[in-house]
Amino acid sequence: MRITNKMMSNNMMHNINKNKNMLNTLDEQYATGKKIQRPSEDPIVAIRALKLRTNLSELNQYYEKNIPDALAWMDITESALKNIKEMITKINSSCVDGASDDLTPEDRNSISQVLNELKQQIYQEGNTNYAGRYVFTGYKTDTSLIFNEAIKASDNINYTITEIFAGSDIESISKVIGNNELNQYDPADPNSTVLNTPSLQNVHRIRLSYDSLAGIAGGGQLSYKMVDDDSLPYSNLPITQISVTDPNAYSPVKGTVNYIPETGELILHDDDYNAIRLSEKIEVSYDKAEFKKGDLRPEHYFKCTKTDSNVTPAKAVNYTINPEGQKIQYEVNFGQKLTINTEGKDAIKHSIGRTIDEIQAAIRDVTTTENKIKEVEKMLKNPDITGDQKAALDDMLEKLNTELVLKTKVMRDKFNKGMSESKAYEETVNIATSDLGSRYVRLELTEDRLGGQKVDFTDLMSKNEDVDLVETIIKFNIANSIYNASLSAASKIVQNSLLNFL
Repeated sequence: MRITNKMMSNNMMHNINKNKNMLNTLDEQYATGKKIQRPSEDPIVAIRALKLRTNLSELNQYYEKNIPDALAWMDITESALKNIKEMITKINSSCVDGASDDLTPEDRNSISQVLNELKQQIYQEGNTNYAGRYVFTGYKTDTSLIFNEAIKASDNINYTITEIFAGSDIESISKVIGNNELNQYDPADPNSTVLNTPSLQNVHRIRLSYDSLAGIAGGGQLSYKMVDDDSLPYSNLPITQISVTDPNAYSPVKGTVNYIPETGELILHDDDYNAIRLSEKIEVSYDKAEFKKGDLRPEHYFKCTKTDSNVTPAKAVNYTINPEGQKIQYEVNFGQKLTINTEGKDAIKHSIGRTIDEIQAAIRDVTTTENKIKEVEKMLKNPDITGDQKAALDDMLEKLNTELVLKTKVMRDKFNKGMSESKAYEETVNIATSDLGSRYVRLELTEDRLGGQKVDFTDLMSKNEDVDLVETIIKFNIANSIYNASLSAASKIVQNSLLNFL
C-alpha cells in the first residue's frame, strides 16, 4: 500500500490533537479536582454523582436541621417535666407536714401558701415553649396550656365541657354536716338559741375538673354505660342543681344526682353509687364561664364547645379529643418519623390542683372554727353574762369543739389524700418522662447512625467525583512528554519533500 505525504501529515495531526486533548483533559482534572467536567464525558459517573448528592443533601437536612431541632424541643420538655416532678415531691412533703398533730394555725397557713405557689408553678410549667411554640399543647402550638389572663362572666365567653369518667373515679369522702355560726346565739333570749349537732357524713361524689361552674348541660343528665360499647344505649340519672349552702347539698334523693356548681361536685345517693360503681363510662356535660389566671384550658383536655357571645351571631368553636393523641412528628431519617412532643394531658393534671384547693378549703374551715371557739371563750369571760347566757355559750362551745374535732379529721384526711395523690401524680410524671427519654435515646442513636452515614456518603461521593491529584500529576507529566515527543517526531517527518530525493 502506497503511503503518501498527505496521509502521514493527516495521521500526524490526528495523533497530535489526540495527545493535546488528553493533556487538556488532565489539565482540567488537575485544575478542578473532578474526574469529569460535563455529564457527556462519563454518564455513569454523572448519574451516580447526582444520586449521591441528593442522598447527602437529605442526610444534611436530617442531621444538621431536623434532629437538632427535635433534640432541643425534647430537652426543653424534659427540663419542664423534671421541674414538675421536683414540685410534686415538695407537695408530698408539705402534705406529710400538714398531717401532723402539732401544727399551729400559722404553720397550716404557711403550708397552704406553699401548696398554692407549687400548684401555680406546676401549671406555669405547662406554658413552656420552644422558639415561640408551646410544647405541651399538641397541634395547637400557638395556644397556651393555661389561661394567661382571668376570664370573667362579663366577658361573654362560655365553655360547654364534656368529661368522661369511670365508676372507679367515684370517690367516698367525709363531710362535716351541722355547722354552727355565732349569729345563731341570741344573747337577748339564749333559751331560743337552736344549735346544730355536728356530724361526719360519708358521701359519694364525682369531682369535676373545675369549680365555680355555671349550669349543667346535656339536658341535666348523668349518662353512664355499664359496658364500654357504643352500640349499647346510655342509662341516665337526672341531675339537680343545688347550692353548696343548701343543707341537703350532700344528701341527694335516690335516683337524683346533686350538682354543686360552687365546688364542681356531683353527689350520688348510696343506692345510685352501688348501681353504677362498676360502670366503664360515665359522661357529664356542664358549662363554665369564669376561669382564674393559671387555670388549664379545657380545649387541651376535653371535648368542649367555646361560645363567644361578643359577636352577632354568637361564634361557637368545637374542640374534640383525638384518641390517638396529637403527635408532632419529625422526619429524622429516610422513611423514619419520631414523635417529639409530650401532651399536657399526659403529664399535667387537673386533679393535683383540685386536691390542693380542697386542702386549702379544709384549712380555712378549721381556722374559721378555731376563731369561733376563741370568740365564744372571750364571751364566756364577760363577768356580766347571766346563767342562761353562760349555759347557751357553754353548749355552743361544746358543739364548736366537736365541730373542730371533725373538721380537723377531715383536714388530715385531705392531707393524707394529698400524699397519696401526689405519689400517684409523681408516677404519672415519671412515666411521661420515661416515655420522652426512650424517644430521646432513639433520636440520639439515629443521630449517631446518620453521622456515620454522612461520612460514608461523603467518601463515596469523593471517590466517584474527585481525582487522585498525585496520579493526575503523573499522568499529566507523561501526557506532556508524549505530546512533546509527538511534536518532535512530526517536525522531522514534515521536513522531507520530493526535492530531498532528487
